[in-house]
Amino acid sequence: MTQDTDRPPRTQAQRSAHTREKLLDATIESLVELGYAGTSTQGVAKRAGVSRGAQLHQFPTKISLVVAAVEYLVEKRLAEILAAEPDPERGLDVLLDAFSGPLFYAALELWVAARTDPALFEAMVPLERRVTEALQGGASVVMGERFGADAIELSIELARGFAVSALFRTPAEEVGRRERLLPVWDAMVTRT
Repeated sequence: MTQDTDRPPRTQAQRSAHTREKLLDATIESLVELGYAGTSTQGVAKRAGVSRGAQLHQFPTKISLVVAAVEYLVEKRLAEILAAEPDPERGLDVLLDAFSGPLFYAALELWVAARTDPALFEAMVPLERRVTEALQGGASVVMGERFGADAIELSIELARGFAVSALFRTPAEEVGRRERLLPVWDAMVTRT
């Protein structure tokens, strides 16, 4: 077997970071596909293609693993939001889009599970604070001066509720709902 001599071997830190990323991606996939109750550390290790020992070295408990996975996705999603051009006219759409996809579904699984799991609840409180702060910061950049701090906070709460209720609608119903309600929402929270 020949070795690629153009590329230096990865350091232990790089290998560890790669293993961590594989575990976090596998955790999100598991949360979305199986829910919190169906997600196990052994299942995540298998899905990620890493040993149980490597998984335990990175994340000794299920709670540390799932909370880190959501935190990881939040950082990625925030980077996407901040990469968008500031566009106050599309600000609410960008915010609504932040509450969709794997991040939202994984976080939703943890919110529901945390309601009855005291240890998970305890771990989620600081994460939710960071998520809210990140969303507020990202939304203020995207929405510009057109929206005040209270309007952004209210919009985040509305977007979260909008996303939960969207779980029970068809995509066509959701498009119609957005077209109908976003102008009303915008008028309510826009500085005049």
